[in-house]
Amino acid sequence: MGLLDNFEQRLDQLVNGSFAKAFRDAVEPVELASRIQKEMDTRSAVVSKGRTVVPNVFAIELAPSDLERLDIYDEQMRAELAEVVRQYAAEQRYTFLGPVEVSFSEDPTLETGIFTVRSQAQRDNRPSGPPPAPISPVQTTGHPRLVIGAQSYPLTRGRIRIGRGSGADIRIDDPGISRAHADILLGMPVVIRDLGSTNGTLLEGRKVSEAPLYDGARIQLGSTVATYREV
Repeated sequence: MGLLDNFEQRLDQLVNGSFAKAFRDAVEPVELASRIQKEMDTRSAVVSKGRTVVPNVFAIELAPSDLERLDIYDEQMRAELAEVVRQYAAEQRYTFLGPVEVSFSEDPTLETGIFTVRSQAQRDNRPSGPPPAPISPVQTTGHPRLVIGAQSYPLTRGRIRIGRGSGADIRIDDPGISRAHADILLGMPVVIRDLGSTNGTLLEGRKVSEAPLYDGARIQLGSTVATYREV
C-alpha cells in the first residue's frame, strides 16, 4: 500500500466527513498531509548508521479564506496531522529531535487553495523527567514578566508556554484560549509565537504568528489581555 493511501485512510474522516464541506473548492486535508510527508522525505538527514533525522515542527501558511474555513477545526486538524506524521516516521524509521508540532498561520499574499509548509528539526529544550511546575505569579521580579490583571508572571525559562491546558507554564482559564496557545521565547529580542491557536494571538490589536516584544506591549489571547514588561 502506497504512502498516499495510508494518508487517505488516516484522514478519511477529515476528507469525507465534517471537514469535506469546509474544504470544498479550497485546500483539502489530504493535500496538507501529502506536502508534510514530502517535507519529511526531502529534508531527511542521515546522522549515523540506522538513524535518519527529519523535521518535527511544521508551520503551514494558508490564504485568509482557507484559514477562515479551517478555524473551527484547528485543534483537531493539527492533532490529526501530527499523528499522521508520527505514523509515517515510524513506518520509515525516521527519528525526531523533539515532539511533533503542527501550526497554522495566515499569509495574505496567498490565493485560495495555495499554501506553503515550512519545517525544521527542532530539539526539545525542556529538561527530561516530570514537566516543570507552572509559573506562579509574584509581585516583584528582576526578570522580564507578563502582567495579567493584578498578577505578574516572571519569565525565567528559555521558552514559556501560555495556554489553557495542564501542560502550559502560564495557565489561563479562558475558553477563548487554546490548550497550547502561544510561546514566549527569551532571546534578543524576546519573541511571542502563536502555536496555531483557534482564535489567534493579537499584538497591539494585530494578529501575529510571530513577533518581537517590547516593554509595554499588549498581547491579547482570547478575551485575556497581558502586558509584557522587560523588568
